[in-house]
Amino acid sequence: MRRKHHELQAWQLAIQLVKGIYQITASFPASEMYGLSAQMRRSAVSIPSNIAEGAARNTTKEFLHFLGIARGSLSELETQVVIARELGFIVDSESIEKLIDDAFGLLGGLINSLRAKEQ
Repeated sequence: MRRKHHELQAWQLAIQLVKGIYQITASFPASEMYGLSAQMRRSAVSIPSNIAEGAARNTTKEFLHFLGIARGSLSELETQVVIARELGFIVDSESIEKLIDDAFGLLGGLINSLRAKEQ
């Protein structure tokens, strides 16, 4: 069964981002299993989860609220990717950073579109 959020490009890209983060963090040192690796995975999973929850809500205002949370999680993840790169856990972060940039763009577009509908 397809739900409303399945049609959203922002949600689809966020799912790809989760997969990328899981692949990247799989190579982190074992000492990071409960540290940065786990935090990055939680942040990544939060993005499509909040998009989906917002899309299932009854009002545009509620949807916008959850999109804001998703964008916050995306910012958190971006910071964690930078930290992981600086610590040498990620050698080439270009592809994951591109996904993050694209997700920011899609979320921003969706937010702007919903705000325009409200007015």
